[in-house]
Amino acid sequence: MGKKFIGVRDVDEETFRKFKVMSVEEKMKLGLALTLAMKRLLEEKKIGNQTLPDPANLIKITGIIKTKEKVKWSEEIDEILYGENDNS
Repeated sequence: MGKKFIGVRDVDEETFRKFKVMSVEEKMKLGLALTLAMKRLLEEKKIGNQTLPDPANLIKITGIIKTKEKVKWSEEIDEILYGENDNS
């Protein structure tokens, strides 16, 4: 892994100060701390792209069950949890 000197503009001073304090508390060089933070952000983005659907596709979601029968989920769940239905 090569190392490169970089300069970054438009960094929020307060955020940078807190980040620098955190890196000192962890006894870590600032460059290493920045590298780890950037790698973590890239990994989160990679994971996010794989697991999150395109928001535009969420509008197209329709019901899962398409039946003409009347569904009695509540009664079926009660029967599974509490045993046979005694309403006969």
